[in-house]
Amino acid sequence: MIKISHFLNGFSLFFLLLVCLESLWLQVFMPLELGLSDLFVKIHAQNRLPDPDIVIVNIDDASLARMEDKVGSWFWPRSVHGEMIEGISKQQPKAIVFDLSFVERDLYRPQSDVMFNQALEGKDNIFFALVRLPPEQDGNGPELTQVAELLGLTKTAQANLSARAALMPPLAVDTQYWRLGTVNFLNDSDGVGRKYHVINNLHGWLLPSLPAKVVGDLGYPVPDLDHITLSWRGAKNPYRRIAYADLYDDFNRQFPLRDPTELAGKIVIIGTDASALHDIRVTPIDSLYSGLDILATAIENLKNQTYMTLVPQWGYLLISVGAIACVYLCFLVRLNAVSVGVTLIGVTAIALFSSYIFLSQLVLLYLLTPLLFVWSYYFSLALREYFLERQSRKKAVRLFSRFVDPQVVKELITTEGLSREGESREVSVLFSDIRGFTSLSENRSPQEVVSLLNRYFTLQVAVVFKHGGSLDKFIGDCIMAFWGAPLDDAKHAEHAVSAALEMAEVLQDFKKELKQESGDRDADFDVGIGIHSGPAVVGLIGSDQRKEYTAIGDTVNLASRIEGLTKGVSRILISRDTMNLCADHFDFTPFGSYKVKGRAQEVELFSPAQRGSNEASIDKEEGKVTLVTAVVNDNK
Repeated sequence: MIKISHFLNGFSLFFLLLVCLESLWLQVFMPLELGLSDLFVKIHAQNRLPDPDIVIVNIDDASLARMEDKVGSWFWPRSVHGEMIEGISKQQPKAIVFDLSFVERDLYRPQSDVMFNQALEGKDNIFFALVRLPPEQDGNGPELTQVAELLGLTKTAQANLSARAALMPPLAVDTQYWRLGTVNFLNDSDGVGRKYHVINNLHGWLLPSLPAKVVGDLGYPVPDLDHITLSWRGAKNPYRRIAYADLYDDFNRQFPLRDPTELAGKIVIIGTDASALHDIRVTPIDSLYSGLDILATAIENLKNQTYMTLVPQWGYLLISVGAIACVYLCFLVRLNAVSVGVTLIGVTAIALFSSYIFLSQLVLLYLLTPLLFVWSYYFSLALREYFLERQSRKKAVRLFSRFVDPQVVKELITTEGLSREGESREVSVLFSDIRGFTSLSENRSPQEVVSLLNRYFTLQVAVVFKHGGSLDKFIGDCIMAFWGAPLDDAKHAEHAVSAALEMAEVLQDFKKELKQESGDRDADFDVGIGIHSGPAVVGLIGSDQRKEYTAIGDTVNLASRIEGLTKGVSRILISRDTMNLCADHFDFTPFGSYKVKGRAQEVELFSPAQRGSNEASIDKEEGKVTLVTAVVNDNK
């Protein structure tokens, strides 16, 4: 736990540092964040209705074509706009807002400019666009102290009295009618416009945007903000549009056809989205969004206080840190990584759904970055857990392959049936000891003895594994094995006896090989096998430095004692408990009852044989077959 805690602490601190750098400085994930937010905003906007008090008089492609025969090609004489002002003003709109450039005077038609300005006389609700040029060009602009009153600048304590600003005011409009505001749409780093200026700070001089100027002069409160994040309405072209040519023609009819009050009390925006005039911007709603609708949206947002509110960056930093801390605690207390992941999926779904729902409350949440960080943190820790688990499983495979058939180990791992804790099991325990090993080793070199034992053990262990047994240990020239653990085995007694019978056959084949290799020299040895079935405790037992998967208990001790009784009696002896468990599968020869050390009650023993074989399991000593029955009678 200490090692895990140290790793989590170090890795978590490193990750939190990355979170701080991303949230407060790098913002590498911001394009993804904005893209997801734009998707939510676009979906949400479909159900939002535009303000019906805002109407657009649009110089569209059709208007340009229809007006050409009447007033010529674009640019039209400004007297045309003067006629439009007169006609609209008769309906008493709240405001007329020109999203057109009147930067240059008409040198070829000066009388047209005069007529336009005459139309402005006596009207205090007409507003014009002012263009703020890039700050790099400020050196070519006028001194702000000289134009502050004309432009409606507000001087702050930080105002630079010698500052200049590059501006494009409507010079074709007499200064007495200047009610100006900027129409600079703010693009983010990805080229998409989502914000609009409220106030432009020109070296300490404050210049309102056109939406702020209109809304403020109409008596609505204007927020003390540099800019607002727009809350969009509908799809493309959401606000009511009237073709410029339609309105112009109706104003010039002797008997107008249109409703004479359709613009009463409206904020009327006059501009163009004609394809040749290129007043098109990229927004979350559409990549070809009319600048007229952007201006209308900004006016509507300020008028109705429906612009978006953003959570400050430190808020997302706290969210990220809190989420990472929760994942940290989950891994610290060793919760299942899959469960943590499933929970995190639910949290992610709730967070994304909340991002969408909060749009209705005019709150724009950028939760993708915190989610990306917490998922990255989770996957890093989960991947580490996965590799640690793989190492643990490989270690378990290596450990248990020493005792159990490797295929059985794979099955244990696959089914997660591997238990290293001690548990009580019904097992059958087998002990097999070589008889005559001392004489066998006296005439051989140590290297030959080791080689012979290795060959013998290899053959016998293969038999144990073949019958589903678990190898416990080698004790000198003795083998201990058991059935019924670690895998459950309802036929553990049957499998143990089958293994013992085959081990006896393998012994005979091995002795024949030795005789062929070395003649009759020292090949006359045998084994004794004892089996007992009953409850035993199995598991990893030992010290912290070394543990062995083994079985302990009275069942093990009795199996060892039975093996000790085989000498001069029978090659294989099993207890009645074992015989009762597999009585339907083998033939048995009874060998009577024996007194066993450590037990008050005598143990009844049997020698098994394959059913129908009529073979007795006997010892061969000094070339003479000794009948077991006689031996038992003598012992009695």
